Amino acid sequence: MPSTVASLSPRPVSVAIPVIALKKAPKTLSYRVTATTYWPEVGQTDDAPMETADGSIIPARHSSKTRWLAVSRDMLDKWGGPFHFGEKVRVSGISDALDGVYIIHDTMNRRHRHCVDVLVNERECKNGLEGLWSDIRLSKIAPEPVWEAS
Repeated sequence: MPSTVASLSPRPVSVAIPVIALKKAPKTLSYRVTATTYWPEVGQTDDAPMETADGSIIPARHSSKTRWLAVSRDMLDKWGGPFHFGEKVRVSGISDALDGVYIIHDTMNRRHRHCVDVLVNERECKNGLEGLWSDIRLSKIAPEPVWEAS
């Protein structure tokens, strides 16, 4: 009976290391802007005041608690800015009532630069939430990591 000897020799193995590619790295995570408030009426918006630039419809019973934000065009990625529609941002430096996390749903007229507009209702503006604030901090909120099976 012939005897066979098996030999083991090392063989090359490749290891794949996942690389996370960023579309465009932000220059900074925090921006200084000017803030104002607005409510949806034809005088302050276009001829469809309840529809935002991203196609969302403003709820009929909206208020500052709705937490929707319009940003100037220079702040949107479509025109070279760091933000995009649907992104969550933190606004701070306006007031206790208006500081907080907002979702970008709208854009401002092209004449505005480095500005944000906070959605409120007309009654709130008449009760003291109307104004113009400078040196407001607008910060990106990092997206929450999504678990993926390997």
